[in-house]
Amino acid sequence: MPNFESFGWNVLLSPAALSGPAIIVLLITGLLLLAFIWIFAIFFKPWIQSKLTHAGISLWDLVAMKIRRVDPRVIVRARIMAVQTGFGDEAGIVTRALEAHYLAGGNVPQVIRAIVAAHKAQLGLTFKEAAAIDLAGRNVLQAVQTSINPQVIDCPPSGTLSAVAQNGIELKVRARVTVRSNLQQIIGGATEETIVARVGEGIVSAIGSAATHWDVLEKPDLISKRVLSQSRRLDSQTAFEIVSIDIADIDVGNNIGARLQVAAANAELQVARANAEGRRAAAVATEQEYVALIEENRAKVVAAEAEVPHAIADGFSQAKLGLLDYYKLRNVQADTEMRQMIAGTSPGTNSTSHK
Repeated sequence: MPNFESFGWNVLLSPAALSGPAIIVLLITGLLLLAFIWIFAIFFKPWIQSKLTHAGISLWDLVAMKIRRVDPRVIVRARIMAVQTGFGDEAGIVTRALEAHYLAGGNVPQVIRAIVAAHKAQLGLTFKEAAAIDLAGRNVLQAVQTSINPQVIDCPPSGTLSAVAQNGIELKVRARVTVRSNLQQIIGGATEETIVARVGEGIVSAIGSAATHWDVLEKPDLISKRVLSQSRRLDSQTAFEIVSIDIADIDVGNNIGARLQVAAANAELQVARANAEGRRAAAVATEQEYVALIEENRAKVVAAEAEVPHAIADGFSQAKLGLLDYYKLRNVQADTEMRQMIAGTSPGTNSTSHK
């Protein structure tokens, strides 16, 4: 057992010494000791890393980061990465800027890695630009990598693009567009979908201006040349810069011109049939009108023949018609009916029988 008397602990531990201000001093000393141990356990490793790499982050800066709810390890690693690469305060990568970007919800390590990659490739990307790209929701590291190593985009992403030449033959085309990121326009610039849409529009226009599909099959590079030579730049207001457009595959499809001609002929046939049907209906109506007119005239003939007996009777009563004249008239009627029967004509409506 240690001898407390030799160290004077008997005086401190005596009941008289533990009363009053001595207890407060002991409590304060204990709290300070615990705080120092806590700070040492948490911040010693990042502090010693910062010290050895000349990152310029003090122990009190680490404590202040913890109070501001900033992860000190993230800031220290990002600062060390920037300093070890060869740029730091002169590039705007200060501790305050890193903390502000962290509190804004940005990905600090990814931004630093993007700046390092851009610095190695001499792209001239600053911390403000990288932080703005990251906060805009874009992958800044992927953008830098795409700017260094161009990306290939399929147009269209799946299937083929259909276009028709002037001779009516359909061509199914699949192209590949090589692009690199435009770091100056990546904020607010259009995405890959816009590039695919514009290139597809240009391909359709180029094939449509070809006289025959044989011209396109013979020289597929004419399509890419016409697309790239358009007055409107395909990569304007986009996050990319088009490097090249290559035609990967061309297939011959259907004869769209022949189909359109057949459809037009069928439509004209339907119109002609409708017109003929209209004329036939008009002819039938006219025929019915003539039939009705014939029946009307027959009715008039029958009515006129009905007046003949009355006229004969009046002739007898007024002594204008004799018996011999009547028999002559009957003989003429009988002779006419016989001739009609021989000719095969029915005399039903042209003669009148008298009793």
